[in-house]
Amino acid sequence: MSRHDLIFRYTASKIAYIESIRTQSAGRAMLANMRRGVGKAPGELPELWGLIFDRMPEELLGNQGHSDAEWAVYSALTLYALHQQGSEESVQAADISVGSAAACLVKSEDDTDRILKRLNLVATAVSQADVAYHLRGLIQLLKGESAKLDYARLAKELYLFRYPESANDIKLSWGRDFYRQINHKGE
Repeated sequence: MSRHDLIFRYTASKIAYIESIRTQSAGRAMLANMRRGVGKAPGELPELWGLIFDRMPEELLGNQGHSDAEWAVYSALTLYALHQQGSEESVQAADISVGSAAACLVKSEDDTDRILKRLNLVATAVSQADVAYHLRGLIQLLKGESAKLDYARLAKELYLFRYPESANDIKLSWGRDFYRQINHKGE
């Protein structure tokens, strides 16, 4: 199994677990801890070690500093927690890409340019920190509109974003999904 598929499966399993307890006090506490991790590096908050590293496949673990896989999983899970805050319904939804989710924010023609600029900031970010920062802004907007996102897919895409050919494919996919969704709304 490829590394990016392992990341997808691992993240999906973590989200499924969190989803199973998110309405209980332990789940709410876990989500609150995860939100504190937004914008920080994996390993920086010891209270998140178990969430990130418990049962993580060996091939995803780093040796010195965090691995790209650890960062992708960590970023996706902490952004999921941010998005989930205050929502009664799950914000996780299979097969909803960043582009499709961003298109859900477009309510009028005036919104298209504004939201597309936000999406472009994510797509053109060059460092992990910049990607996470711009995703955070987009997630805040999604949260305000009760839009959903596939966070396991996001983890996989964040990992692949580190490789130029894959990054270009992901950006292309986000752009297609954005306009596909926009055009579908107009019908």
